Amino acid sequence: MLRRAMAEAGLHETGEDDLVDTVLLLASELCDNATLHAGTEFEVDLSISPDEVLVGVTDHGAGPLEVYLAQPRPRFGRAATHGRGLMLVEQLASPWGTRHERDGRHRTWFSLARGVPVDGAEADDRITADPTFTNERTGTNERTGTNERTGTNERTGTNEAGPGARASSDGGLAARPVPGVTDPSPEWPDTDQVRRLLHVPAALSVRLDMPELVAELARRLREVLRADGVTVEVDHGDGSGAIPLAQDGADPSSLPGTPFVEIPLPLTAPLRGMLRILAGTGSAVAPELAELTAQRMALAVEMDWLRGADLRRRAWMAYLADASELFGQSMDVELVVPLVPQVVVPRLGQWCAVHLLDEAGQLQLAALTHATDDTIPDLRAALDPSPPPELARQLSDILAGSAAPAWFSEPTDGIAIGLTARGQPLGALVVGRPAQRPHTPEDVALVGDIARRASLAIDNARTAAAHIATSQALQQALLPRALPAGPGVEFAAEYLPASAGSDVGGDFYDVLNIDATHWLASVGDVCGKGARAAARTGMVRDVLRVLIREGRSLTRAVALLNDVMMDVADPSQFCTLALARISRAGKDQPPGLTVELVLAGHPQPVLVRADGRTELIGQYGTAVGLTSEVRLAATRHHLAVGDTLLAYTDGVTERRAGREQFGPERLLAAAGPAAGQSAPRLIATVRSAVQAFSTDPRSDDIALLAIRAGKPA
Repeated sequence: MLRRAMAEAGLHETGEDDLVDTVLLLASELCDNATLHAGTEFEVDLSISPDEVLVGVTDHGAGPLEVYLAQPRPRFGRAATHGRGLMLVEQLASPWGTRHERDGRHRTWFSLARGVPVDGAEADDRITADPTFTNERTGTNERTGTNERTGTNERTGTNEAGPGARASSDGGLAARPVPGVTDPSPEWPDTDQVRRLLHVPAALSVRLDMPELVAELARRLREVLRADGVTVEVDHGDGSGAIPLAQDGADPSSLPGTPFVEIPLPLTAPLRGMLRILAGTGSAVAPELAELTAQRMALAVEMDWLRGADLRRRAWMAYLADASELFGQSMDVELVVPLVPQVVVPRLGQWCAVHLLDEAGQLQLAALTHATDDTIPDLRAALDPSPPPELARQLSDILAGSAAPAWFSEPTDGIAIGLTARGQPLGALVVGRPAQRPHTPEDVALVGDIARRASLAIDNARTAAAHIATSQALQQALLPRALPAGPGVEFAAEYLPASAGSDVGGDFYDVLNIDATHWLASVGDVCGKGARAAARTGMVRDVLRVLIREGRSLTRAVALLNDVMMDVADPSQFCTLALARISRAGKDQPPGLTVELVLAGHPQPVLVRADGRTELIGQYGTAVGLTSEVRLAATRHHLAVGDTLLAYTDGVTERRAGREQFGPERLLAAAGPAAGQSAPRLIATVRSAVQAFSTDPRSDDIALLAIRAGKPA
């Protein structure tokens, strides 16, 4: 394209083939730079005049080219040769430069002279008048080096606007007549003064904080330049605007119509700063000294800002770590959600609210707090049941999938950020602005981070709650909904899980009403926990019910149950079982109950007599599901009126307090005082004794089943 354009302009016909080749070489290098460093599309513009060929390459990168050139160059591979293009441009081109636009466009240009160079004055006039080469921020022409605001040539250090010219407050040049001086040209002070201006002893700089150091430099600059006043202001880019940092003498900006010199402090974004100098009578500002001092001040400001930023970053890292720890300490939604506003306020805002979607998909206020407790009722009234219209629209956009923070102005200024987990919206986190300032970009980033962590914590808590609800429902399904009741017999039972979490225990109890005078009571313990133990528990209970209803004896029913469990071929899921067939005494028998008892590897039940005597009854047998052959023995016992039979699982006797176990002896001692009392009262007495034995959390489930012989109807 460039070759054709130069051919159409007649460069080949005038014998400028070398110029054409140089233009093509340099343009190709700039195009390569745009492709490699910016990674975007680029445009090439060509301007041919009788005196020069001007070429520009514009890319759309995300940052200035200097950012890429400042990175360490790889020492191997193709990337090791990158960055040579600008070296060629510098060596072969006449003037060249770069221009960075606010919209992200970056333009690199160069010019090559044709034939005899143009007259220097005419070229300077043309270049100076061309706004393409003027940097909007500094006012410096990129080809001539002349600052169009101060008149100072940035390369030579001379003032091209003439002696006595100074930059006015509006950026223009104004000559200030000085009485008795026809040419107030800036004069350099002696070496000792310059050294004192720029050199601050280490012992002094250590004792001074940043504002004091800048104030000291301003005072020295005023003395060296014999200026009437020096001021320094800095904008930290946090929304609070420029703030005065140091002042010595008169404030130039407070004297309308008085010309003064403004020198930007060379700071890194988002920092900005300005040094203002009001020259004294009969003196002029030496721009080199002022710029060197501005650089020294900028160094102090930036180092202080970096130290502060590092401390803030460390504090925020610790803050986020603490927030994650707090969010992760509970898996209860009712505890996690109210914790989120407490973490946010007051560090990130004056108030905070959490809105969550309910089961119907409607947004509801779930938690709220304010730095001032007295304001919480009014704030709640403003947000619940419906937030202000502007905030409501922002929340609707967030739930619709908007990932960007939403800004609102009612009930106060603030931001709203969506709560999302696993790609699904949970609600929104709404944070009011901090006291005395708006939210900074750093605040917004931290609120977003808190929102992500809170979303995960809330989602995890909801998932855990769903698992717990499912497990508890399954556990309740393994227990009878209600115990049967009849004349002359009383049943009572209680189940104490080791935890209220999602683990399903293998302990169970069951009472089956066989007919009007016969019942089957069973207490068992399936090895293990969780879904497998729950499935095996349900199988044991249901198989026993079917076998007993078919009229099989207790020993035969247990043997058949063992065959069923052996067919599963999972010896880790064995079961201990206490099985009792209870019969009401006939007319010709002593009043009370007759109990036929079979123990399959289960602890012996406690027989509590009405007179307070206690004993362990039954004969041990083989646990179910361990071996193909089981040894079982059925024993018969009589319960007189007022006697109670208490069956239990090993969670009672194996309850530990240090190295000691509760044991059968303590069980007998605990059951004795409840003799003659109701079956529920006996269970409550034993349970209290077991719980009082140790304060440690229970490691095993407990099932208790009491059968009491009552008076016949």
